[in-house]
Amino acid sequence: MRAAAVWTVRGAAAVLTVLGLGHTLWNGVVEPGAALAFGTLIAVGELARRDHRGPVDRHPAPLGSAGALAYALLGQNAGQPTHHGVLQAVAVVVAAALAGIVPHVARGRGPAVDHLSRRVLTVAFAAACFQPLYNSGRLEERVGQGPYLVLFLLCLLGLTALCDAVLAAAQAGARTGWPYGPLLRDELRAQLGIGSAICATGVVMALGAAVAGLWALPVFSVPLLLTQLSFHRITAIRTTYRQTITSLARATEIAGYTRPGHSRRVAALSCAVGRELGLSERELTVLEYAALMHDIGQLSLVDPVPDGATAELPAAEARRIAGLGGEVARQTGVPAEVAVVVERQADPYRRQPALARIVRTVNAYDDLVGGSRHPGGSLAALEQLRLGTGHDYQPEVVECLARVLARGGRDRVVPVPPG
Repeated sequence: MRAAAVWTVRGAAAVLTVLGLGHTLWNGVVEPGAALAFGTLIAVGELARRDHRGPVDRHPAPLGSAGALAYALLGQNAGQPTHHGVLQAVAVVVAAALAGIVPHVARGRGPAVDHLSRRVLTVAFAAACFQPLYNSGRLEERVGQGPYLVLFLLCLLGLTALCDAVLAAAQAGARTGWPYGPLLRDELRAQLGIGSAICATGVVMALGAAVAGLWALPVFSVPLLLTQLSFHRITAIRTTYRQTITSLARATEIAGYTRPGHSRRVAALSCAVGRELGLSERELTVLEYAALMHDIGQLSLVDPVPDGATAELPAAEARRIAGLGGEVARQTGVPAEVAVVVERQADPYRRQPALARIVRTVNAYDDLVGGSRHPGGSLAALEQLRLGTGHDYQPEVVECLARVLARGGRDRVVPVPPG
């Protein structure tokens, strides 16, 4: 069903693309000057894209997206009515986007098909809601050309953003197998960030071109382009920060205190459980950092714990190691919430923060199934965790872990991308 949803989106985008290009080639380009100006803006936006393949990559080409929305909502050009229609809007956006991504494809870093599919569908939705009303004159009769028109365009772009979020969540759910509800919530939250800037810039471009003509496009595109550059810098900093934490977490493996890959497995599975429980992206980031660093306290031990498995240690010793880990985490400069999760991971679950309950459960699971410590495998390890739900592990987290494992198995869990 999930795969069918993705192919439905791609198929609808492909049909619209064929119809738009065919209609435009057959009937010719209406108002070619405006089409060329907006097409150039979209192509430049695509050329400026930088793909990061993560949640921060929801709008990899914001300038191109804003230009596409502006062309879909273009009613006048320097006071003269436009008549390009829905299908030509789709054709111009597709042609310009393809022209802009050619250099990326040549370098082997072409954009995902899902991004292009969403772009086509959202532009077609916005144009279909605006162009027929404007070209028939009904929009001007009902809302005029004043502030009510601006309010109408903002409402329309709000619906367009909702459409984009629904499509993006469906595609992400099919790609990762994560629950749809939390994914949709994260997509809607993302729309409040750079998504709102894209929508606002699209409205301003359309209204500016209506009054001042096509000269308004470069003027209003500069702020969004600067925002895009700043966004890329922040993304690079976050990526470097995550790589630093990952390298620090590997210190326990290099020193022989934990099994190879243990921290990464715990982080990946913890994030999968967190998504199943509906955590926000910020909470998932804190959870991932804490899971990566959850064994950092073992570096203070003189004698390593056998196989690094802290789940079967006496409660007092496990809490002591967790406390040492919290102190080390604070010294690294990670957010305070991360250090708290590391420090409280060995407490009884009723006294733990929610994220610490996840780390403790997943860590215990990986300790039990690792090596030959639990010959019964995954099912026996889960059963042992269920036996400890009276004091050590939260029942909801254990059952959520069981669902994640049943859906794809530990080896198919995808870690949360940098964010």
